Amino acid sequence: MGISARAFLIHSLLFLATVLTLTLAGVQWLNKNPFELENFSLGIVYALLITVFLGAHEFGHYFAAKAHGVETTLPYFLPFPSFLNIAPFGTFGAVIRIKSPLDSRKALLDIGAAGPIAGFVVSIVTLIVGFLTLPPIGYLYAIHPEYAKMASLPAEGLTFGSSALYWVLERTIPPSGSFVPPMNEIYHYPFLCAGWFGLFVTGLNLIPVGQLDGGHIAYALFNERYHRIGQSFLILLMVLGTLGLLPFFGFAVRAGWTGWLLWAIILAFMMQNSRLRHPALRDDTELTPARIAIGWACIVIFFLTFMPIPVAE
Repeated sequence: MGISARAFLIHSLLFLATVLTLTLAGVQWLNKNPFELENFSLGIVYALLITVFLGAHEFGHYFAAKAHGVETTLPYFLPFPSFLNIAPFGTFGAVIRIKSPLDSRKALLDIGAAGPIAGFVVSIVTLIVGFLTLPPIGYLYAIHPEYAKMASLPAEGLTFGSSALYWVLERTIPPSGSFVPPMNEIYHYPFLCAGWFGLFVTGLNLIPVGQLDGGHIAYALFNERYHRIGQSFLILLMVLGTLGLLPFFGFAVRAGWTGWLLWAIILAFMMQNSRLRHPALRDDTELTPARIAIGWACIVIFFLTFMPIPVAE
């Protein structure tokens, strides 16, 4: 069954709107006015990189679904203006809607894994290119002229968290003598910012709970044991979210992120809502060793990309 003209128009308009809001966000990350027309081109590289990541992730799901005869929509890209300071990246991501039940173990794993793996590969390539093409420190001084007069770069401000994989790439890829920006400045660098965003979203999607990709993969690998795994990770998110409250009570310790509390509530709702639970598997055929290896590879990717403190200020 083909896509209707109306549906295609909706997908196209959402895509174009997302490219626009991403471009404006890219300009804003450079401390430029996104509403001045001469600055518009400055955000294009960032917009393209995020778009490629989101497209790879969602079309990974899409083509895996098609391979299993599962009915699905094209990706819905979700635009959001960065200047409202709610979604500074310029998007809420992208989603596809599965229209038929995922009650085959093979389909559940293949569709769940295809998106994160595709996005993960794009993110690694983006970061490698970014680290290999780092500009000299003068690039940062052009954005923050006041830094040139300081003895050292400021350590405060919006700071992105570092995953295990980002930490490794940051220390192994840049050529000798390169200026590697600190985590509170990487959003000025389109490749680093987009690559970091890709790792963060990948880790988020691979949390083994509910209807997240990680939930599909865990259910396919472990079946009913998945529920205990999901509950354990809910508790972990609640602990990390609670630890994120410590600075509000006068403790100069950063050991978590308050945003995890919101995620824990959303994911707990997923697990309790019968309409959002995984259905009983109609086809419970044992997974092949290759598929099991793919599932475990996704678990490894999760631990490489998950950030206990994604953002700090």
